[in-house]
Amino acid sequence: RDSVLAAAGRAVPALGALDASVERDAGARLARGDVDALMGALGGPSLLVLFASDGGNAEDAARRVARGARRRGMAVRCMGMDEFDVDELAFEPTVVAVVSTAGQGEVPTNGREFVKALMGASANLSETRYAVFGLGDSHYWPRAEDALFYNKPARDIDRRLAELGAARVAELGLGDDQDADGWEAGFADFEQRLWAALNLGDAAPAADDDEPPTRTDEENKVISNYLRGSISSAIADTSCGYVDEWDGKLLKFHGTYMQDDRDLRAARLARGEEKAFSFMIRVRLPGGVATPAQWLAMDRLADEYGNGTMKITTRQTFQLHGVLKRNLRETMRGINRALMDTIAACGDVNRNVVASANPLQAHLQPEVAQLATDISRHLLPSTSAYHEIWLDDKMVAGAAEQTSAVEDHEPLYGAAYLPRKFKIAIAIPPENDVDVVAYDLGFIAILDDAQQHILGYNVAIGGGMGMTHNNRKTYPRLATCLGYVPKERAIAVAEHVMLVQRDHGDRTNRKHARLKYTVDDHGMDWWREQVEARAGFAFEPARPYAFTRNGDRYGWVKTTPGLNNFTMFVQNGRVANFAGGAPLKRALADVARAHSGAFRLTCNGHLIVADVRDADMPAMRALLARHGLDNLDYSALRLHSMACAALPTCGLAMAESERYLPRLIDLLDRVIDDAGLRNDAIVIRMTGCPNGCARPYNAEIAFVGKAPGAYNLYLGGSHAGDRLNKLYRETVTEDQILELLTPLIKQYALERNSGESFGDFVIRAGVVKETREGLDFHDL
Repeated sequence: RDSVLAAAGRAVPALGALDASVERDAGARLARGDVDALMGALGGPSLLVLFASDGGNAEDAARRVARGARRRGMAVRCMGMDEFDVDELAFEPTVVAVVSTAGQGEVPTNGREFVKALMGASANLSETRYAVFGLGDSHYWPRAEDALFYNKPARDIDRRLAELGAARVAELGLGDDQDADGWEAGFADFEQRLWAALNLGDAAPAADDDEPPTRTDEENKVISNYLRGSISSAIADTSCGYVDEWDGKLLKFHGTYMQDDRDLRAARLARGEEKAFSFMIRVRLPGGVATPAQWLAMDRLADEYGNGTMKITTRQTFQLHGVLKRNLRETMRGINRALMDTIAACGDVNRNVVASANPLQAHLQPEVAQLATDISRHLLPSTSAYHEIWLDDKMVAGAAEQTSAVEDHEPLYGAAYLPRKFKIAIAIPPENDVDVVAYDLGFIAILDDAQQHILGYNVAIGGGMGMTHNNRKTYPRLATCLGYVPKERAIAVAEHVMLVQRDHGDRTNRKHARLKYTVDDHGMDWWREQVEARAGFAFEPARPYAFTRNGDRYGWVKTTPGLNNFTMFVQNGRVANFAGGAPLKRALADVARAHSGAFRLTCNGHLIVADVRDADMPAMRALLARHGLDNLDYSALRLHSMACAALPTCGLAMAESERYLPRLIDLLDRVIDDAGLRNDAIVIRMTGCPNGCARPYNAEIAFVGKAPGAYNLYLGGSHAGDRLNKLYRETVTEDQILELLTPLIKQYALERNSGESFGDFVIRAGVVKETREGLDFHDL
């Protein structure tokens, strides 16, 4: 504490520099409080700003209040509610509380202890003034009897502070996600009323010493010196387990995200500890093809540096979770020693290129896998920062520590890279196992009459799954066909489509920065003209094709002469030795040690043991049987299910997904069995948030998390993945899901036409409207 207080004695106190470090333990927070109290005594009137926020919006609003107050001459402290002792409220002259709404009118995780203590407090707050702003969704619980849950935490805090004698200086402010500008509309009104009530008037211009430095994502990329930033020094700093916001954004380009274990947040906060930070690492694996040696390398790294599990992602690659900052470099080096890398697996660049893994088209797979590899290599960032940071012994200079020029260039991307991520998929009809129209750019193979050779590709652009709940300006979209090109021109098309997006994508609003919005802003004719002008050739008219399904084909399949593939079900892509269950990870390591062919990861999170020679079949069959890996005795519903990782590691998750969907399938299987549909495939998907990592919006049944235990239910995607679904019910719980789906599944079993899929049936029966265009997605 003494060293922190000493900062106040500097001629120009660098208090902003304390923000990233002094929150590490309880003693440091007390020290920060002493510094704030001291500076408050030296400055203007005191203001305490408290927030409770799960998704970050309430914290952002609170910090905006704090910045506005500083510019008006106030001495401000801003912190999470649970970091503040309720007993100290009586000593605070002015308090502003900003709180979002979780679940069924619940307080966010980092404010629950504070609010609990506040509700039970007997303090006299007659000397305290206060104002409260709440963030909620008036349509979150659409039934009239549930209206009390709208902004309930803010209402409860506002009422309780008044009951304890505090003086309300501004009426309760409520931000509503249903407003055209979301919660921002209510916040703007609240801020205006707050400053007027405090007689503070207009803010002074921001000064360097009272306004934390701000930058946009675009500026962060440009000043990063081609993705270096201060990553080298950040990962070498052993005093904490995290990196700052801006290096965290740059790390994504290197294939890693900073996360924390959200299961442990509350307990660690109560003990005054920093969050349980760790990093997710994603591999760049074009086409999803790996050798047994590479599988074993990932298996070892998961045990040595990760959380002991691997994730087969919905984009055909490996993910490791739970890697500590101090182990990042060695883990990256281990991946590279296995002849893989992670560059451009995340970030505003072209990411992992996926390709069909369907074993029935094995004679075509080498060609599309090679195209995926060639496109990925062609569109790879040119910066040497990745090699310098992770693979060399010499650390590099970045934007924050640049003492000498480091020559680098990006001939395709430029210093700002792309406005947002860019994803490419390659499909071979009639199988759509990659969900090709859910990507920014899709190549749909057109075959000769004998179905033996690829002639070229229909090119589709503008797909993408991500959106924001209740923001009609954001929506999922399926790709639209530009036309046909011979296969020799596929790489050139990929480059020029990406470059049009580089130059015309929205760089001011990241929620509007994906290629799908650029397509809808300009139209397909404009896009065709732009790509053709850059490429120097014209698209031919699109050629006919048809998709019939988008799942994986399980079991043994005879592929090319002398070779065989086995596709196994890996529930939600999680490879682990499950407690009280099957040691799947150890079993697959045994398979890798015995296998002489390849592994193919699928876009549905499953695994193909590929290219098993005829002579090796008896031994491989016996090995799979010994470990129970040949068990495919699951319902077709489970075999066509998929979930994203969500909690506890994903910072965006609003609800469970991977850990919950298996239980929900257990319950739905009873309904399926009763209806006689155990062997009838229905594509069912779940995500913990609306960003769409498990591609929910083209599934026949989808659940998208809104709050713990609550999901939006969507119906009506096509079984082939080429139609969007539609919102059927908002914010449903488990009991409500079963109540809603049970009669629909039974009706489907009794009334379906021959060969009719569930998604087609609910549209024919008028349950939901057919939806093809993203712009129509929110129209019920």
